[in-house]
Amino acid sequence: MSLKQKVIAIDGPSASGKGTVASRVAEALGFLYLDSGALYRLTALYAQKQNVAWTDEDAVSTLAETLPAQFEGNVVLLNGEDVSEQIRTEAIGMGASAVAQLPKVRTALLQRQRDFLTEKGLVADGRDIGSVIFPDAALKIFLTASANVRAQRRAKQLGIPCEGVAFERILSDIEARDEADRRRPVAPLKQLPDALLLDTDNLSIEEAVKKVLDWYHKV
Repeated sequence: MSLKQKVIAIDGPSASGKGTVASRVAEALGFLYLDSGALYRLTALYAQKQNVAWTDEDAVSTLAETLPAQFEGNVVLLNGEDVSEQIRTEAIGMGASAVAQLPKVRTALLQRQRDFLTEKGLVADGRDIGSVIFPDAALKIFLTASANVRAQRRAKQLGIPCEGVAFERILSDIEARDEADRRRPVAPLKQLPDALLLDTDNLSIEEAVKKVLDWYHKV
């Protein structure tokens, strides 16, 4: 691992469970954890609160450069306000996807993400962790699940039945976000040639975490 960074990079689509898996892997190894998606969600939320359009690249990138965000355990703070739940809404998820397509915003958040790496090691999840943020990560994983399974998981989180209008809206939002992430010109979502595929359709969180740990111990 001498030429590799002490990083486990976990990329994958929205609602694939990568955040839960990544945080538990980090805890098991005593590594720090970076939820890169939260930074984009925070940027989208901050822009919304400042009445800045998500398509205004210059204005949004300026906000990203000075993003007053703090992570305290599972609590996410924006300007001192607990926004842990606000940034997890589907609307802000779409906003995050929109601002993530802006090159100046990605540049503004690039070094901020890299600064999370310390000697302790880091588990980071997102959409371009292995390709752009930490291309020399010791282990790269593409964690995914079918859109329908991801929609079911999101619905259960929200206490919504896995059928009906509300569920179809969740599924539609996930499919739209997937398409936007795949088609964006900057750092599109895709499995890298050197990333291991982890399909969690039929895996529990515990099984997925064990798989990642097994892979890491073999690096």
